[in-house]
Amino acid sequence: MSTESKDLCKEKTYSEVFRTYSKTLHSYLYYKTGNEALSQDVLQEAFTRLWKNCAKVAFATAKGYVFKIANNLLLNEYEHQKVVLRHQQQAPVKESTQETPEYLLEEKELKEALEKAIAELPEKQRVVFLLSRIEKKTYQEIADMLDISRQAVEKRMYKALDQLRTIIKGIR
Repeated sequence: MSTESKDLCKEKTYSEVFRTYSKTLHSYLYYKTGNEALSQDVLQEAFTRLWKNCAKVAFATAKGYVFKIANNLLLNEYEHQKVVLRHQQQAPVKESTQETPEYLLEEKELKEALEKAIAELPEKQRVVFLLSRIEKKTYQEIADMLDISRQAVEKRMYKALDQLRTIIKGIR
């Protein structure tokens, strides 16, 4: 049987694809995320979508399909986490406070400026900064996750902090 004529909608063929690519995909996902549970969830969802769309996917493109779906699911998860993080960072409304309205306004403006500055960092610097400061990852953990050297992480972090310091000085 040629690879072009294999039907993914047949359980035997689908199982063959799963056995062939699931371990590699899981390793790829775990490597990108460093999170076993998230890797498993994305892996299962990617293969579930392959099964649901088996009639539309050629056997020869099944590997590319599940990897693309998994990557898109990760991107969606990262976007979702950004939204969650933004909501978590919003301070609850205080009933009463000892701070003056001027202080509260300055604090709010500084926070907004900092968030904007972080968003404007180059992607590589922003990722390292957020992994270090928000997710509390060590430089070595970040290096392992991003497949770069520890020194590259340090350099990106230095540049990110330097740029943020410059922006903060301009605000005051």
